[in-house]
Amino acid sequence: MSEDTKRRIVVKIGTNVLTAGTDQLYRPGIVALVQQIAAARVQGAEVVLVSSGAVAAGRERLRFPPRRRDIPLKQLLAAVGQSRLMHLYEQIFDLYGIPVAQTLLTREDLADRHRYLNARNTLLACLMHGVLPIINENDVVAVNEIRVGDNDNLSALVANLVDADLLLILSDIDGLYTADPRRDPSATRIALVPQITEAVYASAGGSHTRGTGGMLTKIQAADLATRSGANVVIASGAEQNVIVRVLAGEALGTRFPAQATRVESRKRWILAETVRHSRVIADDGAARALLEGGKSLLPAGVVAVEGDFARGQTVRVYTADAREIARGITQYAAADLRRIRGLRSAQIAETLGFDYGPEVVHRDDMVLLKGDG
Repeated sequence: MSEDTKRRIVVKIGTNVLTAGTDQLYRPGIVALVQQIAAARVQGAEVVLVSSGAVAAGRERLRFPPRRRDIPLKQLLAAVGQSRLMHLYEQIFDLYGIPVAQTLLTREDLADRHRYLNARNTLLACLMHGVLPIINENDVVAVNEIRVGDNDNLSALVANLVDADLLLILSDIDGLYTADPRRDPSATRIALVPQITEAVYASAGGSHTRGTGGMLTKIQAADLATRSGANVVIASGAEQNVIVRVLAGEALGTRFPAQATRVESRKRWILAETVRHSRVIADDGAARALLEGGKSLLPAGVVAVEGDFARGQTVRVYTADAREIARGITQYAAADLRRIRGLRSAQIAETLGFDYGPEVVHRDDMVLLKGDG
């Protein structure tokens, strides 16, 4: 069994996989995919599902012709189809005792600091409590300025959002080929792409599918995800037990190895976003807990707050003798942190009237600068 089975994976399922190339959802195929996700969870994987298909589900319900693609109609179909698709997923996952949570995102949600942090916290909380997040772009409200544009690139953004180890993109084609296999019978599948170059983009060609993303968007997604520290596999969703087999290490589809470790990628992002004049002073006990125990920073360990910063920004953590020991993403703005410093975590909601969790800086959102092994 591959070590990926013990890790966090994002599975992206395209419209053509959900419809089996027809104009309506193919229920037996969806059941088979859910069975595989359930099996992956039993093996220890944490799974996030990015699913297309809302527009197809809406078109099926309203019996609209498949070739109309104007935006208002697409948003109508998404509005009708999203709840229909989620209801179907909920019914099937419930057969395996798996609770699901719907999450609709746009690029604006992932670009805005507060929305990014809220989305990340929500998805991580789902995983912590055994809930399977099902994500789609919010087509009902999205316009060009805030659209991701396709669920391939959305899945890569989600993989970065949740620190995924593997992004598995399931399509109606079984990987990247040397040429378009629909047009060139001599085209061969490329099993491994060590690095994504301009030549790789050229091999991707254009879109020839019913969905919004062709091979080109899948390469874009692989490029983004591998730079963020995730391995990527593009494979056929029609392949029997494809999810389980990929997790077991079988060489299906096309694999793109991560270009950096998740930790390295996360550290670079945190360090690059540091608020220059921020300073959170930790007492001796909290400093030891961070450096020696790998713990999170709690409000009880904060003795002073300097500078002005917002929730979701990267702040500097210092000891009382002015040694910078860490940087991390703060769950609380400077003004709020001044009010709760020195308090127990249980007192946060009582003091502020709300809380974003017990930690000021969670250990997963922190880079240690001293004694960091």
